[in-house]
Amino acid sequence: MMTRKLPIIALATAPGKAGIGVIRISGPQLLPMVTALFNKALTPRQASLLTLRDAQGESIDQLLAIYFVGPASFTGEDVLELQCHGGPQLLELVMKRCLELGKDQGLVIAEPGEFSLRAYLNNKIDLAQAEAIADLIDAQSEAAVRGAARSLQGAFSNDINGLIEEITQLRILVESTLDFPEEEIEFLENAQARERLSTVMKKLHSLREGAKQGKILRDGIQLVLAGAPNVGKSSLLNRLAGEEVAIVTPIAGTTRDRIKESITISGVPMHIIDTAGLRETDDAVERIGIERSWGEIEGADALLFLHDLTRIEDATHQAENASIRARFPQALIDGQRVLDVHNKADSVPGPHGHTAGANSLRVSAKTGEGLGDLRRRLLELAGWHEHPEGVYTARARHVQALRLTGEHLDEARRRLDQTNPQLDLFAEELRLAQGTLGDIVGQSTPDELLGEIFSRFCIGK
Repeated sequence: MMTRKLPIIALATAPGKAGIGVIRISGPQLLPMVTALFNKALTPRQASLLTLRDAQGESIDQLLAIYFVGPASFTGEDVLELQCHGGPQLLELVMKRCLELGKDQGLVIAEPGEFSLRAYLNNKIDLAQAEAIADLIDAQSEAAVRGAARSLQGAFSNDINGLIEEITQLRILVESTLDFPEEEIEFLENAQARERLSTVMKKLHSLREGAKQGKILRDGIQLVLAGAPNVGKSSLLNRLAGEEVAIVTPIAGTTRDRIKESITISGVPMHIIDTAGLRETDDAVERIGIERSWGEIEGADALLFLHDLTRIEDATHQAENASIRARFPQALIDGQRVLDVHNKADSVPGPHGHTAGANSLRVSAKTGEGLGDLRRRLLELAGWHEHPEGVYTARARHVQALRLTGEHLDEARRRLDQTNPQLDLFAEELRLAQGTLGDIVGQSTPDELLGEIFSRFCIGK
């Protein structure tokens, strides 16, 4: 896929019945095929109402055709878009006719993400913008849509490129001095190397925080409800989801496997996982569910540890909770991503000593008491905070690249702050930082990574 230059075709709208179905064709020199389809030349960038006919001259569909001449198109190649009636069989016939007339030019079915890949390879968009296209399609909330749109418009890329430019200018100054070691100290002062590096690091810090928020907006947070049987995990899931997604009974062990439900809180996707009650059991099926629950806890971004307020003084319940807490991943505890949720507050009115603390909360899944505070705390657990200027979406690889950039800049500062500054090593760390940032926008990205990224796109995009 990475190197083929053949024209490609794909259905750009979702399969199934619809009012409209769009077929997209992209490739070099499409004019002969476009002319053959309709027996006339099309005016570029102008919608034309036309009849498409089969090889026998019979009408297939009356459609709108728009022809874009490269490089003034999404892909940078010639592009033809056909807006047809949205019947699956009809669209299949249109595709078949296009493939017949495009046979001599080698017209083939597009692979996933191939249109966007060609746009990237032809410098119409950078890699971060290409990823934003997929994020826009997959967005799970209005906030995620707006964040992906900002990334697609270049907000994230512009910040990255601006930082790359500042590092580049600093590199130029440093590397021009390396051949004159006797002037190194004077250079550091005159060029304000330390001050400029500090400015770059501050901007990087801001970018890292923004990317973390963007990743939360794109991916959401994996939130696990855990606790002993009958503490109200399923009831709380139903309350948060706003519907009965889990069976609730007084019988211990009712929930025997994981139940997953996705919601949004202030535009942030929350993927809530209700788990089986954690206890020792001889029931083979329940035991499997409990082991799966521990697996979900291991992979959780945050954990709600539910307690039963009506049993808060019960020694057996306390021992159960202590045994469960002892198995929690240390990373969740150290990161303060475990929230103790004391349920059934409607049955135990007023404050209680066991519920005090920064990571503790009283709620009632039955009445909704404390749910507003719980939603606020969930956003805090996720690490989310609103940005008045808006947030762009980001991916795990972006966050990782920014982290590595920070490590290179930290090392650069260490080299600069030595009694005898090592400008050659300082320059090398700047080069590595610049390269890592460049990977985000695709300045030097291996074909394997490109293949992985674009293979996850829709066919037709």
